[in-house]
Amino acid sequence: MDVSSPMTSMAAMRSYRRDSSVTARELPKGTVRRILGIAQPYRRELTFFLALVVGSSLIGVITPLLAGDIVNRIASLEGTTGGIVRIALLIAGLAVVDAAISLGTRWYSARIGEGVIYDLRSRVFGHVQRMPVAFFTRTQTGALVSRLNNDVIGAQQAFTSTLSGVVSNVIGLVLTAGVMLTLSWQITLLSLVLVPLFVLPARRIGRRLQDITRESYGLNASMNATMTERFNVAGALLVKLFGRPETETESFRARAARVRDIGVLSAMYGRFFFTALTLVAALATALVYGLGGWLAFTGSLSPGDVVALALLLSRLYGPLTALANVRVDVMSAMVSFDRVFEVLDLAPMIAEAPDAVRVPADDRSIEFDAVSFSYPAATDVSLPSLEEVSLPEHGGPVDVLHDVSFRVEPGHLVALVGHSGAGKSTIANLVPRLYDVTGGSVRVGGIDVRTATLESLRDAIGVVSQDAHLFHDSIRANLLYARPDATEQELWSALEGARIAALVRSLPEGLETVVGDRGYRMSGGEKQRLAIARVLLKAPGIVILDEATAHLDSESEVAVQHALDAALSGRTSLVIAHRLSTIRGADQILVIDNGRVAESGTHEQLLAAGGRYADLYRTQFADADRPPVEVA
Repeated sequence: MDVSSPMTSMAAMRSYRRDSSVTARELPKGTVRRILGIAQPYRRELTFFLALVVGSSLIGVITPLLAGDIVNRIASLEGTTGGIVRIALLIAGLAVVDAAISLGTRWYSARIGEGVIYDLRSRVFGHVQRMPVAFFTRTQTGALVSRLNNDVIGAQQAFTSTLSGVVSNVIGLVLTAGVMLTLSWQITLLSLVLVPLFVLPARRIGRRLQDITRESYGLNASMNATMTERFNVAGALLVKLFGRPETETESFRARAARVRDIGVLSAMYGRFFFTALTLVAALATALVYGLGGWLAFTGSLSPGDVVALALLLSRLYGPLTALANVRVDVMSAMVSFDRVFEVLDLAPMIAEAPDAVRVPADDRSIEFDAVSFSYPAATDVSLPSLEEVSLPEHGGPVDVLHDVSFRVEPGHLVALVGHSGAGKSTIANLVPRLYDVTGGSVRVGGIDVRTATLESLRDAIGVVSQDAHLFHDSIRANLLYARPDATEQELWSALEGARIAALVRSLPEGLETVVGDRGYRMSGGEKQRLAIARVLLKAPGIVILDEATAHLDSESEVAVQHALDAALSGRTSLVIAHRLSTIRGADQILVIDNGRVAESGTHEQLLAAGGRYADLYRTQFADADRPPVEVA
């Protein structure tokens, strides 16, 4: 006789597979209260769900008793056939009701579970979107995605699998054991004696299952990380140019082979688990029929009670086994919630002030007033559990900007030059408030960016970086990301201004052309011009260029420079320049050295001063005066 439903057996095995170390973890205070808060919108569905679970448990106990009554009537030949038929119809009716309850339970389970997943994913995704850039520079993407997938689903199971399993198993066990004790306490106690024959070996198997499951998760995570790195365009290029495909394949095959072996081993452990549970149930059933039959012959037990006991026994071992590790199940679900709450509790460093004001539309000036800055510590912006390697930082944050002061008048172009690591990009990142200053203030339109609304800052400032990022989508979608309500004519006007309209028209799919992962289907110059078109479509009053032509060939640089002329025309511009030839006409040039403004002036003034700028200029253009060298 089958011990329990296949679903109960699978749930019991999953319980033994879960890492029992979670029970040793101390959860923060208030975790249960927060979980109940998430369940608050679904309290009505939860009530119906639990009521249906209780109803199913009651039917599971009543049906064996009715079957026993039929056997007693048949054995004693008492009553009428009509009475037996009525009981049989009642059993059939209960089966129909139980089937309907099963459908209802599944509907409510799905409704609650998917609702919780939706709520948690939406909250985590929205929260992560508000995190500063520093958070993303430290966080491992895969770990963050895992919070949105694995941990959210684990939390959802607390309201469906774990909650329904605990309630139904407890109710089913209490009712079944109670009814069996009233029918025959001797048989019930002897049946329970057999439980350790299964539970104790199952615990040993469970510990082994936990070990191989943990190893399997680690290997799968490693394979996923490898595939993510090797399958994107940049990773694939690196492997093609520097890697050894045979070695890569062998390394991957070794890990995949171990996952395969673990899968076979896990399947055999699972089969052993199910077989052992079935065997114990069969022995117990034989005990019921043997001892029950003997008691029936002595008149201590009726034949119907023997049948009822045998049927009830099938509903006894499943709940006992599932509840053996119920603490691990509950704690696993709560730990998943805790890992989700851990992300939600990490407050964004860049937050909008309650009394924030909009940047004025008629003033597009930029002003740095005695600005100092140091990058935030890891504990302020990230979580160790979201980093592949998280080491303690020594000495605290180090200042990278020191007393930086300058002003960019509306419509003027100011260029930042200096060696790599001098602090140019850091200065540019402070204007759109990607970071907050640690001293002094940055003002846009006379408003301290810390007191400005984030939306108005986004509207006022457009940025073109040296590595323009494009989403794996169409050209149209990438442009509309800057301004979703733009018309077709405005799209083409922006492309014309960026000097790339002719190229887009020549493509078979035009604006619907998919640019590929990170825009790798386009050349460097084409990507930059699309990024400039995106800024032109946005039409901001302030434009920041972070070495937009640094890695382009001469022909692409000329095309991009023409596009930049259109993008900067009439706008306040802050330009980080690698090639000094591109900023000769700047209204002001700032030479940044070790986080300070070392020199400032126009191109001619700085050359005449003979300082750092003159040295940089002579170094960069020294080769221009040398005679060409013939190369074989």
